[in-house]
Amino acid sequence: MIKIMADSTCDLSQEILDKYDISLASLTISIEDKVYRDRIDMKPNEFYSIIEEIDKAPTTAMPSPADFLGIMNQAVLKGYTSILCICMSSGTSGSYQSAVIAKEYFFEENKDSKINIHIVDSKCMSHGSGWLILKSARLRERGASFEELVDFNETYKTNIKHFLSVDDLDHLIKSGRLTNASAFIGKLLKIKPIMSMQKGKGSIVAKERGRKKVLEHYVTEFIKRNDKALTDFIIIGYTSDITYAENLKLKMAKETDFTGDVYIMQMGVVVGTHVGLGAVSMFFAEKDRLKDNLLINEVNGLIHKKNEFLKKYANKQ
Repeated sequence: MIKIMADSTCDLSQEILDKYDISLASLTISIEDKVYRDRIDMKPNEFYSIIEEIDKAPTTAMPSPADFLGIMNQAVLKGYTSILCICMSSGTSGSYQSAVIAKEYFFEENKDSKINIHIVDSKCMSHGSGWLILKSARLRERGASFEELVDFNETYKTNIKHFLSVDDLDHLIKSGRLTNASAFIGKLLKIKPIMSMQKGKGSIVAKERGRKKVLEHYVTEFIKRNDKALTDFIIIGYTSDITYAENLKLKMAKETDFTGDVYIMQMGVVVGTHVGLGAVSMFFAEKDRLKDNLLINEVNGLIHKKNEFLKKYANKQ
């Protein structure tokens, strides 16, 4: 039996967690000197309803090794023989290191244990690690072995494509989740930035004017990048505006040939602290890790405009 566990920033819905028996170690969030456990003491909608009223920027903290260790011990008691723990990127949180320490504690306390435990540094954020976790659960359901799940995660974790757009960069800048150079560029441009993950950290890779253009970017990039063999589902995330996410789902249905599952899931309190209101994201498996940064997207955008212009006017005298 294979147990799958994670930290709470995976942002998977409770329905998915229950269906696949996925356990979470909760991060904590401090709001005006009060500490709340993500998903337990503070729910997303409750948080988003007060976020603009909070004077002091909230802070977040990783789960303790004891939080992860407790889940491991419970898994053993329930008869699991292997544990796969998938954590958010070590470049943005200490959750991965905390889980590694918990594993060390476990074997110190259970020296004769034959259980297999593997901790994955997903190099992902939010539903990016959520995508890996859900994919692993679905593969387990189809009969994949523990070794196969480990190999899958370690081989493909950097292929999980992240797209995240925010209404403003203030929360990301304050939390340090965005590089200084990217933050400067985003502020300077005064438009909607689109972020992805690069080397385990968030970075601006494109810019668009308005929500309509953001969704067009998502769809265009999906068509270009999607690995049809790996992507049997997509996760669309949102913080406070579910309609924004639903519009993306409709656009994907109309403009792509994707026929798999499309999940719409809300980003949790910890992730919401860093991205703020009005964020929308999309996650899938990328086929060949195409280079993606602001300059490349700017050049590709200019080439596309040139080609469209020529197509429209080339044959006109």
